[in-house]
Amino acid sequence: MNNRRRLTGVVVSDKMQKTVVVEVTRTYRHRLYGKVVSDSKRYMAHDELGCKVGDQVQIVESRPISRRKRWVVEKILQRDEAAPVVMEDEQ
Repeated sequence: MNNRRRLTGVVVSDKMQKTVVVEVTRTYRHRLYGKVVSDSKRYMAHDELGCKVGDQVQIVESRPISRRKRWVVEKILQRDEAAPVVMEDEQ
């Protein structure tokens, strides 16, 4: 195993070719007030696995692939069951 950072998040957009937007949410306790705060950040990740919106994925750091893309989808942890299934017309 290598020392690259790995994050787990949910795919929120798959409208680009071979690129998905993954939203990673983290929760932490506020330093002063002690309230539990959730913070989310979006990462553009290279996708060769064919992820869909709603899938839970693990992304890993990589070399710069493009101007904003520095992450690669490593594996799909859980497919979204509620995703609509597109049926092709029979001819």
